Amino acid sequence: MSKPVLTIFYQFNPWDSSIGGIQTVIRSFIKYAPDEFVVRVVGTGAPGSALGVWKWTEYAGKAIQFMPVIAVGEDNVRKLIPTTIAYGASLMRHNFASDFMHFHRIEPTLASLNWAGDKTLFIHNDIRKQMDRNLGGKAILWQQFPKVYFALEKLLISQFEQVYSCNSESAQHYREAYPELAPRVAFLKNGFDPESFYPDKREEREIKRRELAQELGLPETVRFLLFAGRLHPQKDPVLGIQAIAALADPQVHLLIAGAGELEEQVRREIQALNLGDRVTLLGAVNSDRLAQLYRAASAFLLSSVYEGLPVTVLEALACGTPVVTTDCGETPKLLSPDSGVVCKERTAEAIADALRRVLANPDLYSSEACVRTVQPYSAPSIVQEVYRQMLHRWQYRKAIAISSPYPS
Repeated sequence: MSKPVLTIFYQFNPWDSSIGGIQTVIRSFIKYAPDEFVVRVVGTGAPGSALGVWKWTEYAGKAIQFMPVIAVGEDNVRKLIPTTIAYGASLMRHNFASDFMHFHRIEPTLASLNWAGDKTLFIHNDIRKQMDRNLGGKAILWQQFPKVYFALEKLLISQFEQVYSCNSESAQHYREAYPELAPRVAFLKNGFDPESFYPDKREEREIKRRELAQELGLPETVRFLLFAGRLHPQKDPVLGIQAIAALADPQVHLLIAGAGELEEQVRREIQALNLGDRVTLLGAVNSDRLAQLYRAASAFLLSSVYEGLPVTVLEALACGTPVVTTDCGETPKLLSPDSGVVCKERTAEAIADALRRVLANPDLYSSEACVRTVQPYSAPSIVQEVYRQMLHRWQYRKAIAISSPYPS
């Protein structure tokens, strides 16, 4: 019996240091794919690379097929013409019909309307808040045209066999907005990779904190806070910097791991608040470096306007690092009282107060509590359950086709 084929669609290159939870989720679906499946990825290539050609290659020890359909340089910064539009337009020139197809943005699925196969849509944000201009009118272009977006969504969403949302409120929204599709809509946890993100013993954390301080030319007694993510209006890194100013503790240093369109604004804010010696911009970092930063930090800071379920939160907790977050997305439902603090007010002062509480009481926010909180979010078990359900549907359809006296 032949293997079922899964084709994953997203505008990135799995081998590049592209920032984002979507990219991390896709990488998990590649890495932890069972051998019963053939996995293909339709993504992007470097400028000058061959486009529109399948190539067998390897990712995380898995043999996969990869096809870049557009060339992209720096993809952590938005372009004048959104990459999603260019990527979706390129799909129009192909037919990628497969046993299974995974999509992580709905716009490119305009191309897939007539493709045969079992299609799944992953929703990565709370779409209602994402479309609310009062919550950050520059976050995505669709905020300027919400009626057009929802009309497009209504046109496209019926083609999906399964709609997964990593945000429970968003999943409920889709059930209510499309009652005929309600049985196909489900909440699906995002996951962390336990092979990369795990805790150190307290003594090892201290050693790595001191080593990082030495590496950055900082006093050995400094304590680190970590912000990791795209420098984008949704993530609001400027609010995080303002919180460091409100914290007013020269022994606390903020590390910002990420890149994006707000980098210059972030730099100006650091300069305006005279925080040059208390904030370090690290740029985009790979997963190994990010794991080291989580384990050296006293707390992880999430200052987002809206979210789905941030993978960075899961990774930080898995490394034993408590989380201070704004009241957004699924994180407030995930955190326990001993693994982090949710700020009910989205202000620099409220975030500073929460950071102060965590820094002053490390024993109340232990590494063990953080790991215990995040344990149900291990990527291998989450991903393999999705594959198990896919394989069941594929085998059922094969059995029906064999037993039917009529051609399908």
